[in-house]
Amino acid sequence: MPKRPAYSNLVKNIKEGKFVFTGELEPEKDFDLKHVLKSAEAMKKTNKIVAANVTDGPQGDAYTCSMVPCYLVQEKVGLEAIWQMTVRDRNRIALFGDILGGAILGLKNLLALTGDHSALGDHQNARPVYDLDSTQLIELVSKMVDEGTDLEGNEIVGGKPQINVGCAANPNSNPREPEILKVGRKVEVGADFIQTQTSFDIDDAKEFLKELEKYNTPVLLGLFPIKSYGIAAYFDANIPGVSVPKEFLGALKKAEKDNKGNKNAKYAAIDKVNLEFYRPFINEIKKTTKAAGIHCMAVHYERLFDPLLKDF
Repeated sequence: MPKRPAYSNLVKNIKEGKFVFTGELEPEKDFDLKHVLKSAEAMKKTNKIVAANVTDGPQGDAYTCSMVPCYLVQEKVGLEAIWQMTVRDRNRIALFGDILGGAILGLKNLLALTGDHSALGDHQNARPVYDLDSTQLIELVSKMVDEGTDLEGNEIVGGKPQINVGCAANPNSNPREPEILKVGRKVEVGADFIQTQTSFDIDDAKEFLKELEKYNTPVLLGLFPIKSYGIAAYFDANIPGVSVPKEFLGALKKAEKDNKGNKNAKYAAIDKVNLEFYRPFINEIKKTTKAAGIHCMAVHYERLFDPLLKDF
């Protein structure tokens, strides 16, 4: 498929050859969205974060719909949003309507995802939809943006949405070949960029990025700075296919234990652990691979952005 124009600032920056950084925002069961906007403001102030993902019911939980915080982050904060959309909860009719609505509101990036199964979430009786898969969702966006129609060829009146669409990739996949082929299908139907899930292994990450080069599509490698040992231990135990390095886990645990009762010292020690792990990681990716940037999933950990991203 021919490459479409850069409608979003994210894709414009990538096309200009800049090494970009994106962040992540997670609206939960929020009505006022104050903490989401506060986090977005902190990202904006860094002058490093080009855009921020807004999650869509991660782990299958019933959270605030991602379209609204995307709009508010752009309108109130001036930070571009990357609108995560899953196929878990909507059929093709609802997906089409939401995409058109988001485009009318000025959203320029959409990340097409399958979505964590509802059985993992806080509504055990919910029925997942999966009318389309994530590849077909990208195809739907492509039809809307490039041809001005829905999947059945029905015309959109008044113009075409201007959206760049991305896909996800898992650098922790084992075996790897099926994952690489899946990404290839998504690129074929119109993915403009790729964001990966989190990686903790620099060698695996570099090999994965190398294999994706054949698709000639910009890739942002996912990294996950972790603000507490508890989060790291949960992530290690419960996220399929991801293993947090034991040395990293141990360093976080020691930082908390050694500074128990002193919150500021504990925070400083945890930040030091993350900086010592991730700054060399980012530097290696930037210097030795063709990655277009880093997707930094430091949710509620914005204080790390300035020291982590300086000089990049």
